[in-house]
Amino acid sequence: MKGLLVVLILALAICSEARPPNIVVIVADDLGYGDLGCYGSEVNRTPHIDALAAGGLRFTDYHSAGAMCSPTRASMLTGLYPQRFGASFDGALSQLNADLEGLPLGAVTIAEKLQENGYATACFGKWHLGYVSPLIPTRQGFDEFRGLLSGDGDHHTQISRLGQEDWYANDSISMEEGYTADLITRHSVDFIREHRDEPFFLYVPHLAIHFPWQAPDDPPHRKKGVDYRKDKWGIIPAPQNVAPHVQGMIQSMDESVGNIVKCIHELDLANDTLVIFTSDNGGYLKYGPKFQNISSNGVYRGQKTEIYEGGHRVPLIVSWPGKINPGIRDSLVHSNDWMPTLLVLAGVGQVNTDGVDLLPHLLHGSDLPDRTLYWRARSGRAVRQGPWKLCAIGKRTELYHLENDPGETTNLAAEHPGIIRELSQAWDQWNEDVKRSAAAFSE
Repeated sequence: MKGLLVVLILALAICSEARPPNIVVIVADDLGYGDLGCYGSEVNRTPHIDALAAGGLRFTDYHSAGAMCSPTRASMLTGLYPQRFGASFDGALSQLNADLEGLPLGAVTIAEKLQENGYATACFGKWHLGYVSPLIPTRQGFDEFRGLLSGDGDHHTQISRLGQEDWYANDSISMEEGYTADLITRHSVDFIREHRDEPFFLYVPHLAIHFPWQAPDDPPHRKKGVDYRKDKWGIIPAPQNVAPHVQGMIQSMDESVGNIVKCIHELDLANDTLVIFTSDNGGYLKYGPKFQNISSNGVYRGQKTEIYEGGHRVPLIVSWPGKINPGIRDSLVHSNDWMPTLLVLAGVGQVNTDGVDLLPHLLHGSDLPDRTLYWRARSGRAVRQGPWKLCAIGKRTELYHLENDPGETTNLAAEHPGIIRELSQAWDQWNEDVKRSAAAFSE
């Protein structure tokens, strides 16, 4: 009995000293599936992100919850389909409805759960889940926030599309000089150094490569007090070829990732830190009749705002040296999965989500459960079940077999009416479910 007591005491002592892992989530803005070297780009230099992929897991079938900014951010932070918070999350939240739209305070975020369990938490970058207090990061579980609340800002002057100053320190405007990616990186590195001795959750939602398309060497565009809604893209001398500006933005973001990872290694925290890199939606290939050759979504059809694969199949890299073996995975993964995964990782009690716990899959390669995934956007709706994907745009219904036709080139709807019927019914049931949730959040 005495020996057993000693063993129990030692076990408790070890458990009490065990530190939960640090978590770093880096989210690019509008970065397409084919914009990184490790995903096939032959024009963009991304050595730091490529190195992260080489040392970790690179996923080929990862999907954002939306084909625009706000829906995916809501999904990643809550583990819920964004439509559970209302129809405004079918697309990007508008600053014109600033007092009405945002992630409800009743939503439970990863940051809140981790904060409650001893994590230092910070968000540095683009929020786009609320434009005014109290719908801001510091009311959603983040101890610190530096960045912009709106959907886009000048990368040099931090002026929003409406011509307003948009760079915050917590809940107040606090303008800083510098290129946005550099400011985000500096605050991220400072946060890691300050909290090296305690578990931390660092959320780094970059603004790059969202317009205005401005590389570090491109000139500032926006000035305070000017409305840029009809001139939001930046100074682009050759609109038919936006790529050179985007290439500089991607390189800047790659350097940011490199500096954050370098800091983690310098502080000997690599084996204690999970690093996730992804994008909020696919890239723009073109914008209107004027702007061309912007981004790349690889072999996938469509672009940002669209329900085709190019709108929501995005890069995902997960790295944890010593814990996750390097490799490439073709498993079907969704942005809803991060909430349950990270809470299990941190040893925190679960909450109800629409995602699945990826941890056994990440650590041991365990199979993920079969499931059906859904999208609802202003431009249509989609449902994915196994290799089958139903797309509905207006009154037009399309069916694709993604294993045989990843580019969604051959519509098989006429050949498989039974599958169309089954997937349509599944989407209708899901839609009614999320509408009930949205009504509850609006009460």
